[in-house]
Amino acid sequence: MIKAILGKKLKMSQVFDEKGKPIPVTVVEAGPCYVTAIKTKEKDGYEAVQIGYGKTKKLTKPEESHLKKAGIKEKLKNLREFRVKDSGTLKSLKPGDKIDVSIFKEGDKVTISGISKGKGFAGVIKRWGFARGPETHGSDHHRHPGSIGSMFPQRVLPGKKMPGRMGVEKITVKGLQIVKVLPGTNILMIKGAVPGPKKGLLEIRAG
Repeated sequence: MIKAILGKKLKMSQVFDEKGKPIPVTVVEAGPCYVTAIKTKEKDGYEAVQIGYGKTKKLTKPEESHLKKAGIKEKLKNLREFRVKDSGTLKSLKPGDKIDVSIFKEGDKVTISGISKGKGFAGVIKRWGFARGPETHGSDHHRHPGSIGSMFPQRVLPGKKMPGRMGVEKITVKGLQIVKVLPGTNILMIKGAVPGPKKGLLEIRAG
């Protein structure tokens, strides 16, 4: 069985260990997910498992056909692929298989990916951590980025750190620990913070 699942961030909370010490946790509703496709090296050029999570009221006809081919009656909202290194894992799975939180146990280390919170338009101080300019002696260069180019070439080079939209980027955090697994309610409690807003989609995999 593949040790990967999709989930939804619910809230931050805390639990207490045996000594009464509080542990900050993120409560995640993970699964149930369904295997929607198996990617093989012979057919697709790489090995991966595609899984689906979350319900929606409406799908496009190609999406409905894709799920129908896998033998899944539910309308799944989110589909994600997870690469597989061991070919034996692919052989143990078939389209339509169910994946839930029981694949993990307390103490497991996981890698979590999510889309960070959007913070709107931001200047270079907030977005990139630039230092402020002089505050006195007639200076009007307080929060500006400074020089953004040179005499040649007569343009701004790609990748220059500039003001712009901040956030809404894919963030991956490694080495997070699972504190509690509640199979009855599909809940994972993960130590510390994870990327994204409440109800944001998370990709959780072992490692």
